[in-house]
Amino acid sequence: MKSIKAYLKGNKMRRKNETQKRGFTLVELLVVIVILAMLSGIVAPKFFSQIEKARWDSCRAKMAPIESAIDTFLLNTNFYPNSLDELMNDPGLTGWTGPYLQKQSQLYDPWDNLYDYIPYNGGYDLVSYGADGVEGGTGFDADIYND
Repeated sequence: MKSIKAYLKGNKMRRKNETQKRGFTLVELLVVIVILAMLSGIVAPKFFSQIEKARWDSCRAKMAPIESAIDTFLLNTNFYPNSLDELMNDPGLTGWTGPYLQKQSQLYDPWDNLYDYIPYNGGYDLVSYGADGVEGGTGFDADIYND
């Protein structure tokens, strides 16, 4: 039969070996961190470009009700509006039955810039200047025109 001292000593050794086997080494942790960093470096740009693409698509979709409001304004008054403000506020023209848009916020693109309305003889252009809000640009900063 083992003595209590020998039993406790054996138990202590067993516990010491078990705790040494349970943890991860610093090298293993660093390898996992490096792998996660590489994966996030690959995934993050794709994710953020999808967000910008969604804003771009949203911008085009938000132009449709404004175009419809402009066309209704034209049908009611026989004139194109001089500004987008005339879609919301009565310009004093005969036949105006507006407001033609439900909310003022519909006049802003997904980047919170006011759409630019450019009337010309017999038509108009509706423009968003993209993510940077400045005329010109490339990629997601490019100008977006109504069709």
